Amino acid sequence: MIAASCTLKLGKAFWLRLRSDESGTTVMEFGLMVTVFMTLLLGLFDLGQMAYANAILKGATQDAARSSALETGNTTVADTKVKEAVQAVAPGATVTSSRVSYYDFEDVERPESWNDENDNAICDNSEAYTDENGNEQWDSDIGISGNGGAGDVVIYTVTVTYDPLFPNPFMPGGASERKISSSAVKKNQPFADQASYGAEAGICD
Repeated sequence: MIAASCTLKLGKAFWLRLRSDESGTTVMEFGLMVTVFMTLLLGLFDLGQMAYANAILKGATQDAARSSALETGNTTVADTKVKEAVQAVAPGATVTSSRVSYYDFEDVERPESWNDENDNAICDNSEAYTDENGNEQWDSDIGISGNGGAGDVVIYTVTVTYDPLFPNPFMPGGASERKISSSAVKKNQPFADQASYGAEAGICD
């Protein structure tokens, strides 16, 4: 009986000491907080790089579009400058660019003229169309790939993909590839007579 009572007292004393023992608490708290802290810190660094890269890209895109609108413009040189500017902020970034030209601003994303007899907004069923951009097919966007000619309106688009300098392993997709893009619209200088659209007729399948 005495032995059982002593055992109960010892057991109670042991659990009281265990409950009040705070050794290791700091380590546990640090382990829980460091994940949150690193997630926030890496997230801020990642957003900072993206914001900076986006600002650099927008400025470089505007400059390239402006220089390409001149008679002496060199699109290859302009694209290279954009790439160099972006890669200074996002090393190893993949930079792709495209240019689409139009006769005027009102033509941007305009379809080629056609006789939409079935009223389905698509040239089909042997409907007649005007091959305005001269590629021998009907297009829902009349734009012509390239920098165009004198007086043409050009949409210059640059897309950048890069691996983040500060990948975040604590978030889904935190280490995945990032993608940003920028566009600029410029009208080429009238350094010559502007070419007009074609007027050849065609039939849609």
